[in-house]
Amino acid sequence: QVQLVESGGGLVQPGGSLRLSCAASGSIFSIRVMGWYRQAPGKERELVAAITSGGSINYQDSVKGRFTISRDNAKNTVYLQMNSLKPEDTAVYYCNAAGIRVASLLYVPDYWGQGTQVTVST
Repeated sequence: QVQLVESGGGLVQPGGSLRLSCAASGSIFSIRVMGWYRQAPGKERELVAAITSGGSINYQDSVKGRFTISRDNAKNTVYLQMNSLKPEDTAVYYCNAAGIRVASLLYVPDYWGQGTQVTVST
């Protein structure tokens, strides 16, 4: 019923930049929270950044000042601009949507994207 399509991952050098995009599709009325999580090898998945439909934002401390999350409510799309990338940013990045209301105004379970690989290396 709802799908999240991610794009923008890749291989970059330290100090480089990437811009991730995640578009939610389906019979969606609204999405309260959209965010990005990441999971590095051997570690648990962690929140990177999240943004509400009203524009309230939270960042993981390690990315503050380097990453910027934004969203286009009309397009149900969330973005993550990643600058000054470090090797420790290497991970699979997952898009998440929570508080989803479909066209019937019913709530549906949270959705996750399939993940996109971000590798920061020389």
